[in-house]
Amino acid sequence: MKIALACDHGGINLKTAIKKHLEKLDYEVLDFGVNSSESVDYPDYAAKAAKAVVDKEAECGILVCGTGIGIGIAANKIKGIRCATVGDTFSARMTKAHNNANMIALGERVIGIGLGIDIVDAYLNSSFEGGRHQTRIDKMMALESK
Repeated sequence: MKIALACDHGGINLKTAIKKHLEKLDYEVLDFGVNSSESVDYPDYAAKAAKAVVDKEAECGILVCGTGIGIGIAANKIKGIRCATVGDTFSARMTKAHNNANMIALGERVIGIGLGIDIVDAYLNSSFEGGRHQTRIDKMMALESK
C-alpha cells in the first residue's frame, strides 16, 4: 500500500516518526515534505499529498501540523478528499469505517508521537463498512459539485 505523507514545520517530528514506523511495516511512503523546522505554509503540502490520493498515486494520506486542523481543512479543499482530523484511536477507526476517509490529519502539539503512531495504526487497520454509510458518503461527495 502506498501512503501519501506531508506536514508543515509544526508536524516534522511526528511525520518523521510515522514515516519510519510505516516503512518498518513495509508500506511505501510518498513523502511530500517538509523535512526541516523552517516555517512553511501548510496548504502547499496538504495539496500535494491530497492530489496524490485523488490521482490514485497513493491509496490514502496522512497529514501532520501543530494541531491537525489547518492542514486537514486545506486537504478537504481538494475535490475528492475526505480528511478527518483525529486525536484518538476510536475516531481513527470510525472515520475509516463510517466515512471511508481517504486522509487523516494529526496534531503533533496535541497528541505527541506515541499516540500519533497508535492513531495511524488504528486508521490503517480499519476498513470501510459500506451499506448505509455509502449512501451518506455519496450525499456528502455530491455537495462538492453544488
